[in-house]
Amino acid sequence: MTEPTDDATHAPPIEPAVDRRMPLIPRDSIAGRALVVVVAIMTFLACLTAGAALLVAQASQTWRTDVLRDVLIQVKPGENDDADRLVDKVAAIAGKAAGAGNVHAYTADDSRKLLQPWLGEGLDLTVLPVPRIIVVRMDRESDADVAALRATLAQDAPQADLDDHRVWASRIGVMAGAVVAVASALFVLVMVAMATAIGFATRGAVAENREIVEVLHFVGASDRFVANQFHGHFQRLGLQGAAIGGGSAIAFFLGATALSQWSANSPGGAEIAALFGAFALGPSGYGGLFLVAGAVTVLTGLLSRRIVLRHLRALQ
Repeated sequence: MTEPTDDATHAPPIEPAVDRRMPLIPRDSIAGRALVVVVAIMTFLACLTAGAALLVAQASQTWRTDVLRDVLIQVKPGENDDADRLVDKVAAIAGKAAGAGNVHAYTADDSRKLLQPWLGEGLDLTVLPVPRIIVVRMDRESDADVAALRATLAQDAPQADLDDHRVWASRIGVMAGAVVAVASALFVLVMVAMATAIGFATRGAVAENREIVEVLHFVGASDRFVANQFHGHFQRLGLQGAAIGGGSAIAFFLGATALSQWSANSPGGAEIAALFGAFALGPSGYGGLFLVAGAVTVLTGLLSRRIVLRHLRALQ
């Protein structure tokens, strides 16, 4: 009887000849369909969260850009001041400021109309210390020197008080940042929950096919071969779920954009447009949703592969 040679003892792992029409894991099973549904729901929620965060960030940037372009000057005439002449003087100073564009000075009638909803008709502004308002629209292309304008007004027209809305804009930025942070945390939680579901589904598939996996392992099949079987199966399920969830999220945002454009002339639509703009993600936003769906697909395959490899190493 011949003794086995060293070459036979250290032979490389065997790659079994498997019929591709008979996969190691059944392609159509109740567990597989359930995982597709879970992945689809989680992908939909993740895309909604990511899209909402993008909308809030874009709206916040638009708000701050528009707000910081307008500089408000309040003119408070004294008892011996001619209000109209003082307003004309301040408007002329503002018009000469660096970066100043359109300068609009509100007349006494304009101020009366602004206060009419609160104080009623027939208002006599001469008996109330109501300031006159001048709005300066700064040019986007120019570098506005608001500090120099404030210093000039303090010197030449101390009755004028300038407000560039920077405090309010910073508060908007903080609020939008908090909303984006919460959305990011929710996105992470959704991904963790989905990864947990994928892990349970993979362990269930390994347990269901335990005998086959162990036989393949002990007859010499490489760990990579067995892991590839699970990887391909779960990545296919992940692709199906991600396509359904991501496609549903894209359809949701496209429908919301169309609805906001259709209702733009209504009072409710105007308020929504003021908060979220056109409620449109844009090409980069939809590209981000595609990336989320692609990441879910890759994550599903990689997690299943890692879990199977860990199980196979435990058999050694």
